[in-house]
Amino acid sequence: MLDLLIHNAVLPDGRDNMSIAVAGGCIAEVTAGLDAPAHDKLDAQGLLVTPHFVDPHFHMDATLSYGLPRVNESGTLLEGIAVWGELKPMLSAEALIERALAYCDWAVAKGLLAIRSHVDTSDPSLLAVDAMLEVKRRVAPYIDLQLVAFPQDGVLRTQGGVDNLKRALDKGVDVVGGIPHFERTMADGAASVKLLCELAAVRGLPVDMHCDESDDPLSRHIETLAFETQRLGLQGRVTGSHCTSMHSMDNYYVSKLLPLIAQAQVNVIANPLINITLQGRHDSYPRRRGMTRVPELMAAGVNVAFGHDCVMDPWYGMGSGDMLEVAHMGLHVAQMTSQAGIRQCFDGVTGNAARVLGLKSYGLEAGCDASFVLLQARDPVEAIRLRATRLKVFCKGQLVAETPAATSVLRLDGRPAATSFMPPLRHPKERRAH
Repeated sequence: MLDLLIHNAVLPDGRDNMSIAVAGGCIAEVTAGLDAPAHDKLDAQGLLVTPHFVDPHFHMDATLSYGLPRVNESGTLLEGIAVWGELKPMLSAEALIERALAYCDWAVAKGLLAIRSHVDTSDPSLLAVDAMLEVKRRVAPYIDLQLVAFPQDGVLRTQGGVDNLKRALDKGVDVVGGIPHFERTMADGAASVKLLCELAAVRGLPVDMHCDESDDPLSRHIETLAFETQRLGLQGRVTGSHCTSMHSMDNYYVSKLLPLIAQAQVNVIANPLINITLQGRHDSYPRRRGMTRVPELMAAGVNVAFGHDCVMDPWYGMGSGDMLEVAHMGLHVAQMTSQAGIRQCFDGVTGNAARVLGLKSYGLEAGCDASFVLLQARDPVEAIRLRATRLKVFCKGQLVAETPAATSVLRLDGRPAATSFMPPLRHPKERRAH
């Protein structure tokens, strides 16, 4: 007897009339037209079932703190860091935990069940680290939360920065982070990359660095990160986040850089909502988009994912935990408007992001965790276009969230008629034929 049988589902790869059998929190079988006894059955009605969404880059210690102690009026990265510095002395563990748990509720409702969150280690008290470790413990039944030891003020620039980061790792933080472009000099930035990668190699940990989050085309720490990855044998365990300076680099240098990143198997994370908000602030016109070269990186064989980065904090006053909103912005900024490009953006918040986190039981295959989302859409393209309603969210076979289907009521000529926000559309050629 199965625990759950979903039938008449469409999968992201285009297969339709698919059945997903669930037993013991795992997917037992994925096949077409399966009929078997089950405690619960769900007719997907030809809608899309996808593995749950994954956010590979977030700052949960800062989330929902917008306006505390003041608003970032300039909208720049540096003022955001300054506002966060003003807030840090006022933080309490209770407030940090409460805001993070509230965000996790939002995430689950949006089908977001795995998050990698950077946590500031610059404060020697490690208050934020302890708070986020407690959040990780509490949400473990329904969110896979990875924590990155992130020296927001620079690991070398901050007195005791290296020791603080090591103590955070000793407490159980999962990933080594860094911010080389915020060190005092380019040389210090490169030295921090070397130091932190060596620390990760000794401890057997992944690396995820804020890398070249700048409009400066000479900020090239991603090159050093790729070199250290190969030197230390860290291939597949290292991620460069943001990499926005690549948008301002000349094409010749990038033609050399992309193969280095690919050969080192370094992941790259773009954060579309935040990158285009914070970058280009010193430009008049023409104003740079500021996001890294997503389609070019993908074409070079680099695993590229999209992160949300911030939700209602000193750097970004918007956001809701919706990874489809992130993908939607990403495809616009990267001009990935072909059908293949849109599907790649969907991959950026699902499978590609799962690879960044190293999730072993992710997917829609037998043996994977039964953690998936039923969307009010018929394919990934429509899902992004509509930022589709998450009709049902399952975590290891258990229903953890559901949302009513989005509909509107039109009252034309006094005739009330309910219609979905997702009207069935024929292919343009079919419409012309009729």
